[in-house]
Amino acid sequence: MSTALETRGLGKRYGRNWALRECSLAVPAGRVAGLVGPNGAGKTTLLHLAVGLLRPDAGSVRVLGDTPETGLPRIGFVAQDAPLYRDFHAADLITMGQKLNKRWDSGFARDRLTQLRIPLDRKVGKLSAGQRAQVALALALARKPDLLLLDEPVASLDPLARREFLQVLMGGVAEHGTTVLLSSHLVADLERVCDYLIVLNESRVQVLGGVEDLLATHKVLVGPRRADRAGPVAGVATVIRESHTDRQTSLLVRTHGPVLDPAWMARDLTLEDLVLAYLAEPSSGSLPGPDRLGIENGMEMTS
Repeated sequence: MSTALETRGLGKRYGRNWALRECSLAVPAGRVAGLVGPNGAGKTTLLHLAVGLLRPDAGSVRVLGDTPETGLPRIGFVAQDAPLYRDFHAADLITMGQKLNKRWDSGFARDRLTQLRIPLDRKVGKLSAGQRAQVALALALARKPDLLLLDEPVASLDPLARREFLQVLMGGVAEHGTTVLLSSHLVADLERVCDYLIVLNESRVQVLGGVEDLLATHKVLVGPRRADRAGPVAGVATVIRESHTDRQTSLLVRTHGPVLDPAWMARDLTLEDLVLAYLAEPSSGSLPGPDRLGIENGMEMTS
């Protein structure tokens, strides 16, 4: 399986503070990956390094097998707040894109905006936040990118505008076969569209993998409270989080096999449950380097 984005020990420092540190990950080609983490975790820094807006202070980043600068014509990027020339009409931006990009598809951009009833002859500054986000997405997809990076593109949108944005995104991805890395705090939205997950916490990769596999190997166990809680539970690899009442213990765990102990009742969990549990426990699941990540020769390895 080829990788669209790979980092090894990647780091970016501002003065004495690391905005991103020892970041090693691989995003397989063809995936729609969600990038999650608290404020200050390094999500924007990672995306800016991937598109060449920043240079790393440690490690390396490869995009579509090349350096960010070499791969830039094959990358689409929508930054926070969808920055656009506010005095330009949408039609002007489409024309400018045609002149600046060899792989540009003006018809695609016009068709998308027409379907969304966004006036092509209105200045971008006069459009709503949701409309500006859709213009930015249409322009990014019109580049026919092999990799599309989105930095909190729906954070300021209302629920209807977010749904429309994600629908257009998935339509464009299906049409072009684009790999997507989508940064967002809105895990419920990511659960609807993403099949791969990256959690950044305290400037490092904490969770990495396919959503289906992650949900299959994480469970909530509920059972009677026991004095010997410290003892291992058969089938459990790691206890991520635990809580107790007077009579009951609840464990959110990563498993390595079936939990057959009749004292425990296993329940499935949502992606949001999983993400919040890891974010609340920054040391759980930490992946400090490429050796533990299991990346070899640019390929994602599975155990």
